Amino acid sequence: MTPITSISTVNDLFRRVAAAGNPRAILWQDAQGRWQPLSSDQIYQRVRALARAFLEWGTRKGERIALISENRWEWAVTDFAVLAIGAADVPIYPTLTAEQMAALLRDADCRIAVVSTRQQFDKLNAVREQTPLQRIVIMDSPVPEGAVAISEILAGADAHGAEHDPVFDALIGAVEPKDLATLIYTSGTTGEPKGVALTHGNIAANQNYTVADFHFNSSDACISFLPLSHITARALDYVMYNHGAQVAYCSQFDKLPQSMQEIRPTVIVGVPRVFEKIRQAVEGRAALSPVKKRLLSWSVKMGARHCDTIYDGRRPSSSMWKLANKLIYSKVREAFGGRVGTFISGGAPLGIDTARWFASVGIALYEGYGLTETSPVIALNSPVSHRMGSVGKPLPNVELKLAPDGELLVRGPSVFGGYWNKPVDNAECIDADGWFRTGDIARIDNDGFLFITDRKKELLKTSGGKLVAPQPIENKLKASVLVAQAALVGDKHKFISALIAPNFPALEEWARRQSIPFTSRAQLVAHERVTALYADLVQAANAGLANFETIKRFRLVTEEWTQESGELTPSMKLKRRVINDRYAALIAGLYADEATARAE
Repeated sequence: MTPITSISTVNDLFRRVAAAGNPRAILWQDAQGRWQPLSSDQIYQRVRALARAFLEWGTRKGERIALISENRWEWAVTDFAVLAIGAADVPIYPTLTAEQMAALLRDADCRIAVVSTRQQFDKLNAVREQTPLQRIVIMDSPVPEGAVAISEILAGADAHGAEHDPVFDALIGAVEPKDLATLIYTSGTTGEPKGVALTHGNIAANQNYTVADFHFNSSDACISFLPLSHITARALDYVMYNHGAQVAYCSQFDKLPQSMQEIRPTVIVGVPRVFEKIRQAVEGRAALSPVKKRLLSWSVKMGARHCDTIYDGRRPSSSMWKLANKLIYSKVREAFGGRVGTFISGGAPLGIDTARWFASVGIALYEGYGLTETSPVIALNSPVSHRMGSVGKPLPNVELKLAPDGELLVRGPSVFGGYWNKPVDNAECIDADGWFRTGDIARIDNDGFLFITDRKKELLKTSGGKLVAPQPIENKLKASVLVAQAALVGDKHKFISALIAPNFPALEEWARRQSIPFTSRAQLVAHERVTALYADLVQAANAGLANFETIKRFRLVTEEWTQESGELTPSMKLKRRVINDRYAALIAGLYADEATARAE
């Protein structure tokens, strides 16, 4: 694997964007939903104008500027402007509360914040006195009192055309690999948020090797829809910019299906839940017609015979596969716009059932693995090197080893130097030789492919001393169209149980076809035939598991878990502490007779 011409800083990447001469480097939607282009020249001039404003406000090298926004062109311009002057940005999830934002702003000591909407401004303004904030820049109009309009800062910038400013260019070039680029706060699945301090060199080292086997170029296009406050989405955008590809910003997730049809991207990178929902939508639509259901079932079985060929990036020669492709597989690809050549899953563990299903419908879904602390990619499958079920081989500039307890340790130039203001945490997670403890339990096979078993802190330990990794079992449950989310419980108990959040649109449609009456979700999940339906799903998930791993009991909840309701992180991982607290009574009921129950 050889990298493209390497970069040393993110600013090197920005200079490539500015020099690309691309009239449609960015696409964004106006108020009428029409896609509008931004050229390379416009990006450069707007970045220069915003950077000048930051400097006029006294921003010094190394200072932190908060960025609170959905995915939109202003996010990229702000990011590049902050980094251009040697400052560091602090991307904050727009879904956080005012108090949560204030805590991060204090920790990072941000004097300036750039926000997208009036809603975000109001949240910050309400806690302004609790923070170091001196200025809040807003992207939207009208501009509330106390805010600075980004439109005023950028007014007239486009008129400079292709003209470059040598003073600004020198400032860009003065930034070094060791300089701080960003503070990205962890989502707090297992503890309080911590600021991951990534340098320009960390990010650049990862960019140089991450997608070398995919050969992206200026003919590629992607839709930026995963939250840019998360390192996975940001790294993808950087990859696209670095290869001269087009980036289209989709600020609302519910507009993604339409955006795929309009942009017709060539690259899709999503968290597993995105692919799970697409699979469930396909299976759900097919279930409405017995003929379509049989046809889908036949085509998946047919495709399963050719999974290896698909995963190799080749097209099967079988006439039956070609027929199934015409009837079914092509329709699945059309849901993504019909032009996608590269599908990558990251940000959370992908169930092997999901990977196999996509391969069975003609789509090679390559799984990768990384952490915010590693900028982010540690390993990635590709058409050149892959093994389904693994997360690929490590990048050439990353070293791996396993601790005696199976925890994965990582070392390399893309690994961060430590958390912001957390010396105790840093001493615990990075040893004297620079090995970072990932917190993930892993194994490495004889060919060097990496397999992630589970999060070390999320392993369940039964009262009999058996360790159970919940994620693979939860992924088996989520392979069903009827399951939106699942959470295993049972730590320190005799046996494992599960909480299941149904995919209610699919369940309600099934209930109507079965003539099961219901007026509420609570009534629906309590129906004996629904309970029996999910008991069969649990039994299927238990197949092949060791006895101590099997789910002995389960309960259906009446809510679908979401980021907005607090059970999921922005990257769609379970917040187990939240779930355990919220359903404490339900979990207690599962173990009410534990003293006399058999741990079968």
